[in-house]
Amino acid sequence: PDGNVRRFEQPVSGKELAASIGAGLAKAALAIRINGEMKDLATRIDKDANVSIVTAKDPDALELLRHDAAHVMAQAVQEVFPGTQVTFGPTTEDGFYYDFARETPFSTDDFEKIEKRMREIVDADLPIIRKVWEKQAAIEHFKSIGEIYKAETIDEVIKPGDPITVYSHGDKWGDLCRGPHLPSTGRLGKAFKLMKLAGAYWRGDQNNQQLQRIYGTAWSDEKQLAEYLHRLEEAEKRDHRKLGRQLELFHM
Repeated sequence: PDGNVRRFEQPVSGKELAASIGAGLAKAALAIRINGEMKDLATRIDKDANVSIVTAKDPDALELLRHDAAHVMAQAVQEVFPGTQVTFGPTTEDGFYYDFARETPFSTDDFEKIEKRMREIVDADLPIIRKVWEKQAAIEHFKSIGEIYKAETIDEVIKPGDPITVYSHGDKWGDLCRGPHLPSTGRLGKAFKLMKLAGAYWRGDQNNQQLQRIYGTAWSDEKQLAEYLHRLEEAEKRDHRKLGRQLELFHM
């Protein structure tokens, strides 16, 4: 972005590029933007490109963190509640969610156990590894581990020849995902909180199986998380539906 030009005799990863600029930048780097597109820090640059290093100060860094928070939550849920299937979990305006298939309903009492395991996964600082799979091999893999929703998606939605990428947390857990992701689970930090439960249908079709959705929020640091929770608390105090009953402005 500052117009600086660096030349290399061979392909260089985003991590190596950041290190060539400075140790501080290498430590702060979360991802890399190549010709305007965000990529994993491990992505190798093999041709001339406009490049910027993404740090926590980048406007898009928060979405990256929340994407990883969703994956860490999904791993935690499957480890705390074996047999649970994961479907999909995108980011939202102020957080993330993941839809799960499980016969036994979750309750908000489960949040403490899930968050505890999430913090342990962050402490483990597992490397986040991107792998490209062949379509049939990916279908067979997810079927073999009981992930029928993932296998169905790959089989019916992903076109032949399209890249199939799986992101794993070390050798502990992995999921179908386009990415990008942080270099490791430790970079997520612990400024996250699970917020609420909701129902959802597979692929948004009420004729399909009902899933359980867990919502969470994630921020760059504990201060931002605390400020967000305070805003929610203040908004609840001013909820017209609640105040209307308290002030006897209306009755139901």
